[in-house]
Amino acid sequence: MKQPLVSIIMGAYNCEDTISNCIKSILKQTYPNWEFIICDDCSTDNTLSIIKKFQEQDNRIIIIHNEENLRLAASLNKCLEIAKGKYIARMDADDESLPERIERQVNFMEKNKEFDVVGCSRIIFDEKGEKGIRKSIEFPNKNNLLKSTPFAHPTIMMKKEIYEKLGGYVSNNSTMRAEDLELWFRFYEKNYRGYNIQNPLYKYRETKKDFSKRSLKAAIQTSKVYWNGYKKINIPIYKRIYFLKPIIAALIPNYIMLKYHTRKLS
Repeated sequence: MKQPLVSIIMGAYNCEDTISNCIKSILKQTYPNWEFIICDDCSTDNTLSIIKKFQEQDNRIIIIHNEENLRLAASLNKCLEIAKGKYIARMDADDESLPERIERQVNFMEKNKEFDVVGCSRIIFDEKGEKGIRKSIEFPNKNNLLKSTPFAHPTIMMKKEIYEKLGGYVSNNSTMRAEDLELWFRFYEKNYRGYNIQNPLYKYRETKKDFSKRSLKAAIQTSKVYWNGYKKINIPIYKRIYFLKPIIAALIPNYIMLKYHTRKLS
């Protein structure tokens, strides 16, 4: 049986310290029929040159280069425009996929046609090593959007046709750092279905630096995404108070948030 092509899409910006291990993790996949589309978002370090060296070794790596910094949503949309795969898998430039990730996700999608996207649990790590496992809800539904996202964005594999029907990502200031959240509201508005493999197939980098990127401005935008999304999926008005959660979280000191997320790991 012919293996369906998987298009792995990724935006990359100033990630010279992590991009090599990221790409190597895809090169080590047990599933061979993939294309890795990487959009360099006008990096000012050696990110682009590192990607080019890998491309010289494997022509399954495809490079897009933005002449100006367009941010993640626009970069992913550029990747989607040229993706040829039956399935679209996500990846982040500071993370790593475990060797069987793509194979396990393709097998699941091929055997379970009723699902439109599949994610997975992930191993949380930083420069000191692995810290634990963060699991995603096995059978998420629209009600999970009340408080959080139903899938870890970089772990997903979605049918290309679904990405096309959804129109990709919304790329403007209204979804700053919340492009995936906004996508899930439209996903469930259309009554699509998803599943999370409970085994960890992905390594997600989480450091103090990541929490320092939080800003009140981004939190306010995320709260607006929640509020507008709640209306899309008909969340009762009395439950919509949860739209304030990102703002409250942004006001909590970074070190407390880091401890909170670390304690929740299994």
